[in-house]
Amino acid sequence: MFRTLSIIGFVVCFAGIAVCCVASPCKGCGLSPGQILRRLIHLFTLLFVEQRLSPVGVLRKLVYLLALLCFVVLAVTSFYPVLVLGEAICGYWLMLHATFAPVFAVCLAILAVMWASHCRFTGSDWPWLQRLIRRVILAKTVSEKTVCESSGLGRKITFWLIVVLALPLIISIVSSMFPLFGTHWQELLLDTHRYSALALALAVIVHTYLMIRTQMKE
Repeated sequence: MFRTLSIIGFVVCFAGIAVCCVASPCKGCGLSPGQILRRLIHLFTLLFVEQRLSPVGVLRKLVYLLALLCFVVLAVTSFYPVLVLGEAICGYWLMLHATFAPVFAVCLAILAVMWASHCRFTGSDWPWLQRLIRRVILAKTVSEKTVCESSGLGRKITFWLIVVLALPLIISIVSSMFPLFGTHWQELLLDTHRYSALALALAVIVHTYLMIRTQMKE
């Protein structure tokens, strides 16, 4: 059941991202070799730390990159054995997973504190409500800003989803390490950890896509 839902979830997630890229491509995006090469170089430079950043900004960027690295390792070690090999995580996969998991948890906690103020919701995050109120007046101006505003709102929503989903993800696996629960509850905790990990992975993928999309527009 978990394997089937995971495959469906990842397929729908990546298909939705592909449809979004085709329906509303970034400005200057094209299919020529030169444009594709410039976009790939731009994506690579996003991993660098800009000199214009403040010390807090540098720390935030480094923690974000470390969290992204840990997420990739955790996603591969957790989903590859299940989706590709058709077996539970064990052996070296489990060792790598257990090594990077606490680092990822600490990075999430730091990012939750450092990004909370930037990801708070404001009235400007709901352009659909503004369009409903001003359906005729400035309709063209609002529609031109819809993609950018929706991307900002999407980043905030996925950020808070990641923070919320991290709680059952971490609590379930930590609780299972103590001899407090019987066999049934251990299985329930494991299922909670699995499905929370799946939901969090999908949220991280969408959030990363929206972050890259925003940076590509700058």
